[in-house]
Amino acid sequence: MKFRVARHTKSVSALTEFYTENIGLEILGEFKSHDNYDGTFVGKKGGDWHLEFTVSDDLPVHHSDEDDLLVFYVNTDEEYDAIIENFKKNGIPEEEPKNPYWKKNAKMYKDPDGFLAVVCLRKNL
Repeated sequence: MKFRVARHTKSVSALTEFYTENIGLEILGEFKSHDNYDGTFVGKKGGDWHLEFTVSDDLPVHHSDEDDLLVFYVNTDEEYDAIIENFKKNGIPEEEPKNPYWKKNAKMYKDPDGFLAVVCLRKNL
């Protein structure tokens, strides 16, 4: 089974930049003018999942709350430290998680659509 999380947005490029430059995901594919949609797929090559961001003439009508999270578990201290440094270097402030577990074990950031991304070191599981 392959898993995809798809989200409609006002800015595919801003989301793609956020997830590739900070978290280190890769652009896996793109499409233009597919039934009035443009989009990008980001993830890790060889993975069974990816994120899809789309844009069209229809504006998105959604919002996130404090418990709506994309959680990225990383395997090494080096990978975790590099991701956190990317956020700092790009001037993206850390957000305060609502859930005490994330406060203790992870860092959280807001993407350009206002949705939250959590970065957690796997050994904290």
